[in-house]
Amino acid sequence: MAQERMLIIGGGLAGATAAKTLRGDGYAGPVTLLGAEDRIPYIRPPLSKEFLLGKADKDSVAVVGEDWYQENDVELLLSSPAAGIDPADHTVRLASGRKIGYSKLLIATGALPRRIPLPGADLEGVMTFRTYEDSLRLRSLLEGGGLSVVMIGSGWIGMELAAAARTYGNQVTLLGLEDIPLSAAIGPELGEFFQELHTAQGVSFRLPASAAEIVGKDGRATAVRTDSGETLPADVVIVAVGVIPDMVLAESAGLAIKNGILVDAGLNASAPDVLAAGDVANALHPFTGEHHRSEHWANALNGGKVAAKSMLGEDAQLDVVPYFYTDQFSVSMEYSGFPSLTVGIPPLIRGSLADGSFIAFWVREGEVVAGMSVNQRRVQKPIKALISGRVRVGVEQLSDPGVPLEELLPA
Repeated sequence: MAQERMLIIGGGLAGATAAKTLRGDGYAGPVTLLGAEDRIPYIRPPLSKEFLLGKADKDSVAVVGEDWYQENDVELLLSSPAAGIDPADHTVRLASGRKIGYSKLLIATGALPRRIPLPGADLEGVMTFRTYEDSLRLRSLLEGGGLSVVMIGSGWIGMELAAAARTYGNQVTLLGLEDIPLSAAIGPELGEFFQELHTAQGVSFRLPASAAEIVGKDGRATAVRTDSGETLPADVVIVAVGVIPDMVLAESAGLAIKNGILVDAGLNASAPDVLAAGDVANALHPFTGEHHRSEHWANALNGGKVAAKSMLGEDAQLDVVPYFYTDQFSVSMEYSGFPSLTVGIPPLIRGSLADGSFIAFWVREGEVVAGMSVNQRRVQKPIKALISGRVRVGVEQLSDPGVPLEELLPA
């Protein structure tokens, strides 16, 4: 049933960007995008930030407006989850039973929130966080203030949601398995910076600690009991303990899997004419020669573009430096680089943590492999250039705020 059709499974940023790129690069054949949700493809980062805080509307989170799909002759099938892929036959079977043939297939199924088998996890008031609907629901719960919120998880999403809940005037207690939040991602020194920021705003921490049980009454959550036996009042319990790549379709289709769908630098999977992009893809990065799976906005955006170009037979590689950002209270942070290369390396600080404005660099064998800027504007471009150019730079110059980053780059 193979036919001339670009078929995309996944109604997120990677999938919609791929469709947009196909049309932008001049492809005039059929394009079909399958979305499991009943909503046009949207961008996820604002859901835990400005959209959750009521500072952005629904149109601002759409990848492109609804009219774009019709105007560009992209068949958008919402509420149409795929149920199976037959790589040999070049077909995808929908949950409805319909089969669609393809010449090229992009899998951009994203990731699913990780769940933990807690007693009481099915009580009303307990939720995970991933979708547009999750953000709407959480905003409706939080915006009136005055509630007791227990956040289970001390990663980026947990910290962002804790900041939003506290901004709305709720009491927030955060549980995490680390001694210091975010320390697994950015190290203890910078993790302490974010913890102190939250503590100053009234967020309480229980670290390290885990939830043993969610207690309820009349079907609603009322408290969280920790592994130490402490009982924390809870009107709302949010479980934010990471995500897992949605590989069900890929596994059943026999694709090579390892912490995501294994793909090359052009995002080609192990089956002919099948590609993967976004959170679900574990892509070979030319910079490191290793596979990297990223769950961030920039990876989905750039991956969608590269996948589309590969589908068209162009020589494309996902070779950009990974990037993500977070907003928490008064802090705006941007990070570029390879977290896997920073393990065991203490950050080099340019500026002052105490003043809340600085850049942290991770230097490996004389080269910058990651850079995190806090409340500093227009510095990520030179940081990315330092990383991608493998520029060797002295510690004194790198740590001196008086030396513009641009001057550290080759002429």
